[in-house]
Amino acid sequence: MDNSEEIILKIFSDYKNIAVVGMSSDETKPSNRVPKYLMQQGYKIIPVNPTKEEIMGLKSYKSLLEVPDAIDVVDVFRRPEQALDVVKEAVERKKQRKDVKVIWLQEGIVNDQAKKIAEDAGILFIQDKCMFKEHLRIREKLKK
Repeated sequence: MDNSEEIILKIFSDYKNIAVVGMSSDETKPSNRVPKYLMQQGYKIIPVNPTKEEIMGLKSYKSLLEVPDAIDVVDVFRRPEQALDVVKEAVERKKQRKDVKVIWLQEGIVNDQAKKIAEDAGILFIQDKCMFKEHLRIREKLKK
């Protein structure tokens, strides 16, 4: 599936629970600033980082499979070679919980093998795009 304007609008309009894999407690990193911005826009952020108990006052989970809440979007801040394992875990979660709708690899992260696995499992896949930049770009359209 392509990363068309309509698809990105649909993601931001319809899906509110975002699990951020690789979320950082370091406020200088995009993996902290992007979810913070999304939280300010009304999205529910769920940190997934095995090295942290809590980030921005939110409970952090060691894996996607541990998250008790529904997950609509898995936002990935991991190196491209690590994205494959995240996608496999997201697919496993979708099989168990029927909730993951979108996997979004942040800007600079591309993994075509992960893309194929996600799409074969019926999960919408975006890669090499920043959720912050995309939200800013279409923000006016979201208000309509």
